[in-house]
Amino acid sequence: MKKNFLILFFLLFLNSCVGSSTSGVFGTGVSVALDPRTLGTQIDDSIMQKNLLARLALTEKKYLIKVSVKVLDGRIFLGGKVEEPEEKLKITKMAWETKGARSVKNNIAIKKKFSIKNTAIDVLITSQLRTALILNKNVKSANFNIDTINQKTYVFGIAYTENEKKEIIQEAKQIVDLKELVTSILLVSDLSRQKD
Repeated sequence: MKKNFLILFFLLFLNSCVGSSTSGVFGTGVSVALDPRTLGTQIDDSIMQKNLLARLALTEKKYLIKVSVKVLDGRIFLGGKVEEPEEKLKITKMAWETKGARSVKNNIAIKKKFSIKNTAIDVLITSQLRTALILNKNVKSANFNIDTINQKTYVFGIAYTENEKKEIIQEAKQIVDLKELVTSILLVSDLSRQKD
């Protein structure tokens, strides 16, 4: 417990050095005064970023080095490399569950090799579900990330209504090769910030 507290304290200490200096979300040389976001949005984004980084560090210490997190106007951008596909999905889920998250763009690379057959089946399942969501008029398909690994499909996103959430689950259950469905679908009403 003491070790986790020290990691969290160290992480917060390092991130607090950014503040209004010339290094921040946009990289070196950009000051807070030139940031187009309001001061309140900058503070909200900074808090979201620190919270997610702290949760990642408490889950696995290696994520401090291997995963980068940036937040702009409630939109979370992930980068880095992990060993297993499940790690990428776990990090994506944690990002979506961050209070105030409006979207998640995951550019984390996976080092593990895949078999061509399994990858082809996974791509087919993801494509079928994506197409079904696009064709379903009750679903805003752009609000959802879909990943399939070993015929286990993960759906992350934000639904406008409970009915939309149920429609997504129903569409997924109709896919033949799908073995398991894992969802992390938040409702707009549950978000701290409403979508534009």
